[in-house]
Amino acid sequence: MNLTENLPVLTEVREGVAYLSLNRPERHNAFNTGLIAALTQACRALGANPAVRVVVLAARGQGASFCAGADLEWMKAAAAQDAQSNLQDARQLAAMLQALANLPQPVIACVQGAAYGGGVGLIAACDMAIATQESVFALSEVRLGLIPATISPYVIAAIGARQARRYMLTAERFTAHEAQAMGLVHEVLEDAAALEVRLQSLLKQLLGNGSQAMAACKQLIAAVSVQPLSDALVEDTAQRIAAIRATEEAQEGLAAFFERRKPRWQTGT
Repeated sequence: MNLTENLPVLTEVREGVAYLSLNRPERHNAFNTGLIAALTQACRALGANPAVRVVVLAARGQGASFCAGADLEWMKAAAAQDAQSNLQDARQLAAMLQALANLPQPVIACVQGAAYGGGVGLIAACDMAIATQESVFALSEVRLGLIPATISPYVIAAIGARQARRYMLTAERFTAHEAQAMGLVHEVLEDAAALEVRLQSLLKQLLGNGSQAMAACKQLIAAVSVQPLSDALVEDTAQRIAAIRATEEAQEGLAAFFERRKPRWQTGT
């Protein structure tokens, strides 16, 4: 037996793409201490690996669940701890989401099955998400007397405060097409086969881009999206484009365009 199959998160890197798979299908890929630590560590390692250009987040046992959020047995045990230990567990969960959101590489969530609570937060923390039409979603915390606290910055950024007010307060389920309409997922595919085809298309598109430029673009979006238009913001954007234009990657990209050839990152030279 391959012992890695028992790990809560599986990581595989192929041709510049890192595939992260949640691997607790018997618990609907729900978070517990082990999964939280493993996903955090994997994200930090991948973020520091220059050979990784794109990250894909998926899940084992996808036919049933992408991620059911926090494992309720883990949550119950955490709540029974002293206040400091309970807070520390919560901080580790928040740090996991932050590590995923802060990856310098583009991150694609491939969603099959159900995503509840924190599972929705994982999707929202990714840069883009595609799902099958059978996928179902819910921000179910208030039904359990909880609140979607650590996932809220990512979910509200994805779907907006107005939609968050409805779905966080009702805890009702919503379909993949409803998730697309509110901005949680970008595309809904017919089935797993179609999802894989679309994933490969997105990977081809992303792998054709400059890695440094995509990382800088993610930083730009994070900085601009939380600020009102001001002289300081305008100056910040000017400095960002000036800095990226001076990089070796940008010089190669521009040279390749004018010479009508592929840039080095597409040819592997």
